Amino acid sequence: MITDKLSSFIDNLIPYDYILFGVSFSLFILFIILGILLRQKTFISVLLFIIAFSIIIFGPTLGYFKMHEYLFKNEVNIVSQKKLTFIKAVVIQAKLTNTSSTDFGICKIHFEAYKVSGNTIKDYIYKFKPLKQMSILEYDIAKGSSIDIKAILEPFTYTKDYNISIQASCR
Repeated sequence: MITDKLSSFIDNLIPYDYILFGVSFSLFILFIILGILLRQKTFISVLLFIIAFSIIIFGPTLGYFKMHEYLFKNEVNIVSQKKLTFIKAVVIQAKLTNTSSTDFGICKIHFEAYKVSGNTIKDYIYKFKPLKQMSILEYDIAKGSSIDIKAILEPFTYTKDYNISIQASCR
């Protein structure tokens, strides 16, 4: 399972990701070498080592998320949601808009339904354990265009108050 996720992650990397990882690794090596060369000045050497390890840990992680957030910017809005009475299901209609400057080849749209209690802490915790979730794929979305999405969460047997959230991951 972990190997499948890791291989999927590596397969979906774009050239900008490889550049980001390469630059982060190069800066890491540069600061390590500078730290070794300046080992007589203890404070500067330790500071360079801390900077080097910060770059190797935070550079690729934060850079990857911020870069993908910028390059593949999108907007998802729920148009309507309706709980059906004759079958145990919720129908969700949404609109996905490509607000980036590039065309999307594929978008994975993820729907989640989770409990709502009115208590802020409980509501935060309920988001981590959704009642029902599903994902759909949409292909070839041109820049500046929108598509209508329809999803059916079933079986949905929860009778109390709930919320629906939608997230889209595009590339």
